Amino acid sequence: MIKTPYLLFLGDAPDPLAAKVAQGIRDWRPDHAIGQFRMPGCKADMKLPDMTLEQARDAGAETLVIGVANRGGYISQAWKTVLLEALAAGFDLASGLHNLLRDEPDLVAAAQTHGRTLHDVRVPVVDYPIASGIRRTGKRCLAVGTDCSVGKMYTALAMDAEMQKRGLKSTFRPTGQTGILITGDGVPLDAVTADFMAGSIEWLTPDNDPDHWDMIEGQGSLFHLSYSGVTLALVHGGQPDALILCHEPTRTHMRGLPGQDLPSLESLRDVALQLARVGNPACKVVGIAVNTAALGEDEAMDYLAGLEAQMGLPAVDPYRHGAGRLVDALAAV
Repeated sequence: MIKTPYLLFLGDAPDPLAAKVAQGIRDWRPDHAIGQFRMPGCKADMKLPDMTLEQARDAGAETLVIGVANRGGYISQAWKTVLLEALAAGFDLASGLHNLLRDEPDLVAAAQTHGRTLHDVRVPVVDYPIASGIRRTGKRCLAVGTDCSVGKMYTALAMDAEMQKRGLKSTFRPTGQTGILITGDGVPLDAVTADFMAGSIEWLTPDNDPDHWDMIEGQGSLFHLSYSGVTLALVHGGQPDALILCHEPTRTHMRGLPGQDLPSLESLRDVALQLARVGNPACKVVGIAVNTAALGEDEAMDYLAGLEAQMGLPAVDPYRHGAGRLVDALAAV
C-alpha cells in the first residue's frame, strides 16, 4: 500500500493540465494531499501549501507523488535531484509514468540505501484475458471525450459519488494512473499489451447485480491520433449501456497536436455510438459533461443551455454543478 499523506510533486510542469495527476488527488482525496513541491518555472498550482521536503516531512507526509503527466510519460532528468533528496529525507516515491521508477538505477540504489519504497502504479499486475465479447450482467457507463484531459475521470467520479449519495449501487472503475492513485486499485490501461486491453476492461467490469452501475473512467479520445486505440479498447471491452460525451469548450486544437481540430459533439456522439453498439446494440448516449473551469458562471450556464438545446441531451458541469441530472438520465437506460 502507498503510505499517505502525500506531498504532490509538480516539478516544472508547463501548464496546469500537465499536473492533472496532482489535481485529481487534490480534488478527490484532499485528505491525502498535505502540500505541493514546485521547481523553478513550474506553471501549475494546486493552491496547496508550497513546502520544502523538510517541511512536508515535519507535517507528516510519507510519500512524494509525481503529480505530472507529461507527454510520453517519462521521468525528467531535471527532477532527479529532488527525487533523490526525497528518498534521503525519508519519503517513499510513487509515480504513474510510463518511465518506471524501478528502471532508474540511481533511484533504486537510493531507495535501498535509505530503506524506502518505489511505487510504480502504471504497471499491470494481472494476466488479463483476451476479450471474449460475452455480455455481462449489471450496467456500465463510459465517458468518452472530444479530446484528452477534458474531464472524463471527473465525470465518472462525480456520477459515482452522486449514485452513492442516493444509496444506489455504483462502483468507480479506474483505468489510469490518477484514478488508481485516488482509489488504490484499477487497470493501467495504456500500459497493457494491445491484444489484452479490451479483455482487461472486461475483467475490471465483471458480472454484477442487474441494478448495479460501473462508472468506467474514460481515456484519450476516438478522434485523437495519438491515443485513439486505448479509447476503443474501453468502448469494446466495457460494452457500455450508456455513454456520456465530455468536452472542454475553450480548446483550440487537440492536446499535443496543434494541427488537429477537435470534433463536433455530434461527430463524437455518432462515431462513439456506432462503435459501442458493436459490443452492445442497446447502448445509448444519455448526457453531456462539460468542463467549464475556464468560463465564468453566467457564461458557463449560457453555454450549457445552448448545448442542451442543440443536442437534446442534459448538459452539465458535473464537478462544478453536480452530476444529478446525468445520474437521472441513467434511469431511462
